[in-house]
Amino acid sequence: MFTLRTERVDGRTIMKLLAIQDFAAAQNQTFDLATGADSSMPLTLVEVRPLATAPAAGTLRAPFSLMFRSQSAVVLPQKIYGLRNAVMGALQVFLVPVARDRDGIVYQAVFN
Repeated sequence: MFTLRTERVDGRTIMKLLAIQDFAAAQNQTFDLATGADSSMPLTLVEVRPLATAPAAGTLRAPFSLMFRSQSAVVLPQKIYGLRNAVMGALQVFLVPVARDRDGIVYQAVFN
């Protein structure tokens, strides 16, 4: 999955491919997941982990995984969601529910 962030530099819009280092700086921070036009649900980025698989030739970044936790009992379907974080800004990320425990629902995003 390609997750890009746009930045303004000297009046120009620059697109940046996000890597594990970008998310590692946001571990344990809250991301607001857009659930509707005017509503959102908080998720906490609880894990940022490199994947054991070696990157294929010509790839732009090493593969990695993110785990987000929601305290909601509602399980959202897998799809692309809009996320917003105070440091990282707005992102579009494909999330998959992968676990439920006493603390809520865990969602995973895999970048390869």
